[in-house]
Amino acid sequence: MGLDEYAKKRRFENTPEPPPSSKRGKRAAKPYFCVQRHDATRLHYDFRLEMGGVLKSWAIPKGPSEDPTLKHLAAFVEDHPIEYGSFEGNIPAGNYGAGSVMLWDRGTWELLGDVDAEAQMARGDLKFRLHGEKLNGEFALVLMKGRGTGGNAGVDRADEGDDRGARAARGRVAVRGQVGRSAGSRVPG
Repeated sequence: MGLDEYAKKRRFENTPEPPPSSKRGKRAAKPYFCVQRHDATRLHYDFRLEMGGVLKSWAIPKGPSEDPTLKHLAAFVEDHPIEYGSFEGNIPAGNYGAGSVMLWDRGTWELLGDVDAEAQMARGDLKFRLHGEKLNGEFALVLMKGRGTGGNAGVDRADEGDDRGARAARGRVAVRGQVGRSAGSRVPG
């Protein structure tokens, strides 16, 4: 997708958000992920995975969940620059995404399986392991069938007792894992 759409939606003279950089940063040994709590028109959480020199991004209205029985909507949004992964602040009224942005979680992630991330996204089933301050474990972004072509996915996580084969046969795929919490942190949802 690139960063053209990101740049078109913003007036950088009026917002503290970072503009796209013309230089590409060095690729980290382990790619970065973050979750930003975004209190805009509606409170939601922005989930971002470093991929291909940008942050691939999804808006999760209910936020990430530690409950393996829940499947939360994740709406694919425009790519963001890598620098956005550390952004916190207030986007002034009258600007796209106006409201407060707070870094809710961050860490590294690793791809699961033997197919690259772009191919997994193309088939509608991206599987990965998060190593964050709050979120730790295996997750999947699964394309939701019958939801049009908007790129909506469900964020899914399975517990140890889940029968992966039975869920896959029903069209809902999950991966096994546990989500860890640090003391005093709360995972929404």
